Amino acid sequence: MNDRIPRSAARKAAAETGQGNPMSAPIAHRNLPQLLLKARETLLAHFRPIITHFGLTEQQWRVMRTLSEQGEMEPRQICEACQILSPSLTGVLLRMEELGLVERRRVPEDQRRMLVSLTARSLDIIGRMAPLIEQQYRRLEEAVGKPLLDETYAQLDRLLSTRLDAVATVELPPCDAPMSAPARRRKAANEDEARD
Repeated sequence: MNDRIPRSAARKAAAETGQGNPMSAPIAHRNLPQLLLKARETLLAHFRPIITHFGLTEQQWRVMRTLSEQGEMEPRQICEACQILSPSLTGVLLRMEELGLVERRRVPEDQRRMLVSLTARSLDIIGRMAPLIEQQYRRLEEAVGKPLLDETYAQLDRLLSTRLDAVATVELPPCDAPMSAPARRRKAANEDEARD
């Protein structure tokens, strides 16, 4: 008779007792951001070949799809919708403009503001990509089941519609670790606000 404990059960027991890994921290919750990143990468792997086939980067495709669904937008709106940091988006839009994928124009009422829109070339590429993207989604539905995907959409919409920005941040204890320049600037700004 085999008295060995299955590896997964042993890992679970070690995690529950805190034994087996002296470096493990007593964190009860699963790493949700990491799980979401893994899910993103797993899903994107099915669409990446289509994106690269048309000579696009993932960021360029995100911008194109967002603009095709929402119309022209300001760069800050694109940053938020596409989850691209502003310094990165500046380079992405510049390259897309050079490739003839987007156009930028100033808002007549406020010359400081800029609007970004798709070009005829982008719309043509999207038109050729759309059937392939839809076909890949159908294959995904066949593999994992449409109910699971529908439930995933619903749960993610529900999570993102909650007031996550209102969740209080834990107070951080003093730390001896060297701070990065942005962290030093944030700390100085917070101290200035506290004095005012």
